[in-house]
Formats: sequence, structure tokens, C-alpha cells
Amino acid sequence: MNTIRLPGLAPLFLALTLIILGVLIVLPLGVVFASALSQGVAAYIEPLTHPDALAAIRLTLTVAAISVPLNAIFGVAAAWAIARFEFKGKSLLVTFIDLPFSMSPVVSGLVWVLLFGAQGWFGPWLQDHNIKIIFATSGLVLATVLVTLPFVARELIPLMQDQGADEEAAALTLGAGGFTTFWRVTLPNIKWALLYGVLLCNARAMGEFGAVSVVSGSVRGLTTTLPLHVEVLYNDYEFVGAFAAASILAGLGLVTLVLKSVLEWRHSGELSASRRH
Repeated sequence: MNTIRLPGLAPLFLALTLIILGVLIVLPLGVVFASALSQGVAAYIEPLTHPDALAAIRLTLTVAAISVPLNAIFGVAAAWAIARFEFKGKSLLVTFIDLPFSMSPVVSGLVWVLLFGAQGWFGPWLQDHNIKIIFATSGLVLATVLVTLPFVARELIPLMQDQGADEEAAALTLGAGGFTTFWRVTLPNIKWALLYGVLLCNARAMGEFGAVSVVSGSVRGLTTTLPLHVEVLYNDYEFVGAFAAASILAGLGLVTLVLKSVLEWRHSGELSASRRH
């Protein structure tokens, strides 16, 4: 990497960066944890053991446990198709994969309401067959899958394009089948980038608010994920409980950051290939 020397400017830019990070990230995180613990440890733990809080935590983990593997499967399939094959509409497919990045999460939730809501395209049919998607876990999963769709795919596509298909072609030439080639050649070559994408996908899935708020109905104990539970408590002036729940989300984010940093440190060469495009 080429560097330049600009005497006097480096300390200025560094100080400016640290100030911005301190104001926008460190200070808000400190306020969350300080507010959560402002009345002591007992007052911090009590709202987290409330049935509604436990239900919100379980629902958040359930939605993430379903949506993240689905997007991991999609990401691997999409990356393999785009990196290994030429077909009409390939650039359009890449554009559609990136679409959730540029689309408001609220719109991502509204899409499912327009499709599966009571007045949506398939709403009457779903009601006739006693199938509930909106204001149910399935709707939360659909909303989360949509907003987290690109994370795994965008990590794997440039990496697989950079690696090429020589090793896979050699395996096929030696008689390995497609499934064996994937498990013995493709997957080992992309495993760290795949894990990196899964980490990012999981962090977004557990912290998603906009999309799930549209399809959840915010029914306490039933359809409120942890981010929605924070809003409900805050609107009810239960500030300690709201900040306690928010501290759980902040803690999960910090854990994700640590794991992400470890992956980048241990496997920087492989992961950097996924950022060249």
C-alpha cells in the first residue's frame, strides 16, 4: 500500500476521526450502558427477566436462526452461479441482489403487507385457509430475510470471481461429482468469507427494526422482537427496561465486532479479495 506524507495534516485528520467516532459511537454506547445500570444491577436484571422481554429475546433469536441460514444458502448459490457461469440477465441479477441495500427497510416490510396482508393480493386466500403471515413469526422472517439478503452473497461473489474455477475444474476432471467438488474444494476455499458474511447478516437480522415493525403489529409477548421491545418500553416511560434491552443489542453488536475483527486479522488475505470489486 502506498502512503503519502502530509506534515501537520495527519494529526488533524486523526483527531477529527477520533472526535467523530467518540460523539457518534462511543458516547451513545456509554449512555446506553450507563442508563441501563443507573438504578443498580438488580433494577437492570429485573426487566430482562420479565416474560415479555424473554419472549422478545426468544423471538429475535428464532427469526435470526431461520433467516440467516436461508440467506447463507442463497448467498452461496447466487455467488456460485454468478462467479462460475455466463447467462443472460447476469448483471440484472447482481443488481437485484444489491437492491435491499438501497431500499428503505420500511418499504421492505410494506412489500409483504401488500402481498400477504388482509387487503393484500393473497390476503383473502390466506384467510380462507387459516394461514397467518402478517403479525406472525413467518412475516418477521420474510421481512428479515429481505433486508439481510445481500450480506453473504456480496462477500462471496468477488472472492469466487477472484479465485477462479481451476481447482473445481481439476476436481471434476479427476472424476469428482458436483456435490463432492462443492464440499471438498469450493466450500473450504470460501469458508472464512462465508462466516464473515454470516456474522454481518446475523448482526443485521437481530438488530432490524424498520421492516419488522411494519409486519409485526408489536403485540407484546408474541410479535415484538428485541428492537421493537425497546421501543415499546421507551414509549411507556420504562426507561431502565428500555436501556437494559438496548444494552443486550449493543452487547451482541460488540461481540459481532470482535468476531469480525478476529476474522479480518486471521484471514485478511482471503477477506480482502471480497472487497476488490
